[in-house]
Amino acid sequence: MSSPPAYPGIRISGCWALGAEGSSNADALDRLLPPVGTGRSPRKRTTSQCKSEPPLLRTSKRTIYTAGRPPWYNEHGTQSKEAFAIGLGGGSASGKTTVARMIIEALDVPWVVLLSMDSFYKVLTRQQQEQAALNNYNFDHPDAFDFDLIVSTLQKLKQGKSVKVPVYDFTTHSRKKDWKTLYGANVIIFEGIMAFADKALLELLDMKVFVDTDSDIRLVRRLRRDISERGRDIAGVIKQYNKFVKPAFDQYIQPTMRLADIVVPRGSGNAVAIDLIVQHVHSQLEERELSVRAALASAHQCHPLPRTLSVLKSTPQVRGMHTIIRDKETSRDEFIFYSKRLMRLLIEHALSFLPFQDCVVQTPQGQDYAGKCYAGKQITGVSILRAGETMEPALRAVCKDVRIGTILIQTNQLTGEPELHYLRLPKDISDDHVILMDCTVSTGAAAMMAVRVLLDHDVPEDKIFLLSLLMAEMGVHSVAYAFPRVRIITTAVDKRVNDLFRIIPGIGNFGDRYFGTDAAPDGSDEEEAASMS
Repeated sequence: MSSPPAYPGIRISGCWALGAEGSSNADALDRLLPPVGTGRSPRKRTTSQCKSEPPLLRTSKRTIYTAGRPPWYNEHGTQSKEAFAIGLGGGSASGKTTVARMIIEALDVPWVVLLSMDSFYKVLTRQQQEQAALNNYNFDHPDAFDFDLIVSTLQKLKQGKSVKVPVYDFTTHSRKKDWKTLYGANVIIFEGIMAFADKALLELLDMKVFVDTDSDIRLVRRLRRDISERGRDIAGVIKQYNKFVKPAFDQYIQPTMRLADIVVPRGSGNAVAIDLIVQHVHSQLEERELSVRAALASAHQCHPLPRTLSVLKSTPQVRGMHTIIRDKETSRDEFIFYSKRLMRLLIEHALSFLPFQDCVVQTPQGQDYAGKCYAGKQITGVSILRAGETMEPALRAVCKDVRIGTILIQTNQLTGEPELHYLRLPKDISDDHVILMDCTVSTGAAAMMAVRVLLDHDVPEDKIFLLSLLMAEMGVHSVAYAFPRVRIITTAVDKRVNDLFRIIPGIGNFGDRYFGTDAAPDGSDEEEAASMS
C-alpha cells in the first residue's frame, strides 16, 4: 500500500485519503449543510463589474464581482497570457458552487469568472418540455447539455474575449431571452456535474477538481434547493432523484473522478484542500504576470508620429485656450469654459474624417445643389469615464440623435495597471462609426483596453476614432502601433511622460479640475486617478 499523502482529506493525481474525520454522516440536518464561511481573515482586492451583473459573492466586509477584465493585452495590442481555467466536477448538490466561492474568496485576485454548466442546458422541444413538467426528462445525462456552446464560450474566455452566456430558468426549464455578457479574467472557474464528460472541454481545463460529497448529504441539499428555490414538490424531487440523478451519478459522474487532479472529500468542509488549490493557482498566476504600462513606456520610442494621428491646427486661438487650461492659476469656471470650446473644435475636426458621399438636394428656389452627406449608418460616442464624459455635450451639440456608451477603466492601486470595471454600449454598435472620447492619454494603456472592448463588440478597427484634448507621444505611438487603422485625433501632443506616467508639461488632473473634486492622494493625473488612458 502506498504511503498516505501529505495533505489529509485530499486526493492528488491518483492517491487520496479521507482525513481524520472520515466520511461519516452527520446526525442533524444543520450538520449536513455546513455554513459557507471559512473563517479566513479579509483581504484587500479590487472589484469589477461588467454591465449590471449582480455580485457573485457578498461577505460581511466586501463584495466580489466576477465579470471584469485585467490588462490582457501587451504593447502590440495582442493577447499576452491565457487565463487559468479550473474545472469543478461532482455530483448534483455536492457543493461545487460553494467550493468555487471559497476558492474565489481565498485567491485574493481581482478578476475571477465563475461559469456554471447549468447555464448551458439545451433548448427543449415541446415534447421534452412536457416530460420535464412531469419530472420525466433526464437533465443529468450528457445529452442534456450544449457542449459545443460550452467549449466555444470557455475558449473565448481563456483568450480574454467577451462572451454571451445564456440565462436558464429552472422553473420553466427554458432559456430566458436575455443573455449576460462576461469578460475573461485571471482565473476562470467552470463548475458542473459533467465538467469532465467531454474531451474537448477537458483540454481547456488547466486544473481539474472533483468535489466528493456523501450521497445522503447531496440528497438533502437537493431537496432543500429544488423545493425552496425551484418550486418543486418533494415527491417530484425524490422521483427524479431515483430515476435520473442517482443512476447518472453512478454511470457518468463518479467515473470521471479518476480524471481529476485533486479530489476534495466533504466539499466545502475541507479547508486543507481549498488552501492547496489556492496555492497552486497562485504559483501559476505568478508566471503570467504582465505590466502593460511598463511595456508601453519602453516601446516605440524615437519613432516618427504615425499617419493616423491628426492634430488640430495650432492657431493663436487654439494655443491661447491651451495656455488658459494649462495654467494652474486658472479658475474652475474658466477651465470648464475653455475646455468646452476646445472639445467643440476637436469634435468638429474629427467629423471631417467620417466618410461622405455625393448627394443632390433641391433648394427652396427649386434649384439643385450638389453636396455631401454622411455615408455611414450611425455615429456612436463612447466616453471613457470619468473625464471622457465631459466631451459628451459637445458631441451631442454637433451630432443629432447620436448614441452614447460608457466604459469605466480604473487603475489598480496595487499593480498600477488599468482594469475594466463597467461598460454600457448601445446595441448593434458594430454597424456604427465610434467616437471614443477621453480627455488625456499618457501611456495609452486604458485607451488600448477601450479599443479592445470595441473590437470585442465587432466594431471594425477603421471605424474607431480616438479623441483626446491632450496626448503624450508615448500614448500616440502605443495606440497606433497596436491598432494601425484607428484614427487618433487631438488638439495637442506633449513629448514627455515622467516616471509616474504623467504627461509633461501636461494639464494636471483634468477630472479634478473640471468637476472641482479633491486631487488624488499622490497628486496623480486623471489617468491614474480615474480613467487612466
